[in-house]
Amino acid sequence: MVAGLVVVGADGSPSSLAAVEAAAREAELRGARLRVVHAFLWPAMHVPLGPPEGGLRNMVEHLVAESVDRARSVAPGLDVTHAVVTGEPLSVLEVQSREADLVVVGSRGAGGFVGLLVGSTAVHLAAHGSCPLLVVREAGDPSGPVVLGVDGSPAGERAVEFAFREAALHGTGLVALHAWTTWNAPLPEPHDGSEPYANPPGALADGEQLLVSEALAGSRARYPEVAVEQRAVRGATREALIEASRSARMLVVGARGRGGFAGLLLGSVSQAMLHHAHCPVAVVRGGDARA
Repeated sequence: MVAGLVVVGADGSPSSLAAVEAAAREAELRGARLRVVHAFLWPAMHVPLGPPEGGLRNMVEHLVAESVDRARSVAPGLDVTHAVVTGEPLSVLEVQSREADLVVVGSRGAGGFVGLLVGSTAVHLAAHGSCPLLVVREAGDPSGPVVLGVDGSPAGERAVEFAFREAALHGTGLVALHAWTTWNAPLPEPHDGSEPYANPPGALADGEQLLVSEALAGSRARYPEVAVEQRAVRGATREALIEASRSARMLVVGARGRGGFAGLLLGSVSQAMLHHAHCPVAVVRGGDARA
């Protein structure tokens, strides 16, 4: 059997080195290979690189070697390779994602602008990558659970599976969190067709708990070793997930949820988590074949 592949984007920034460490741990747990990738933009811009013994190319080789060493220090037995690919980071990592099981990036790279909390590469890959994306923002709580945002949509099914697998790999629990309001909760049909729609006391809350239970049922059966805490809370989804992320090892969300608009590849909740969560964030698209 061919081992899986985890790809990590490396540019020498502190955020990138944190991503390399997280990627090494993920690859080790999965029994996968790790590929450290640097997108070398300067040749594509036709900028002279200087003599072979110096210049930008030597700098790039040095930062890639540093990243490889960092990965091996975290997981000494890991199969680590590296690639320096000419091109723009968005397109280079998108292509790499086609053969990867997971792509890992930092929240901001060496080219990040002051005031931007998450880089354009992370946002682009969350919307267009071919596999799940892990964005390393803050370290997270190593003793905390995996927190999963649940909305019951078909697009979120792969995120549920991914979250259960991560909890199983890390030997931790899973908190399945669903936030609802009277504006986004579906109304139950009346028993008598002649009656108007109505919500008896507690009906909405019970219905939302059922939604979570049904969304988790299949993965719960496949991962019986994962202890699950199920939460259905009344309130705004973004605020509830950000608060839960404070004590989480990892936060997992789908790229688009039940309220997504056709044509939008990344939902507002997913984008908010990339910008504001207090732990690493995994974004899993509905079409991710290797979630």
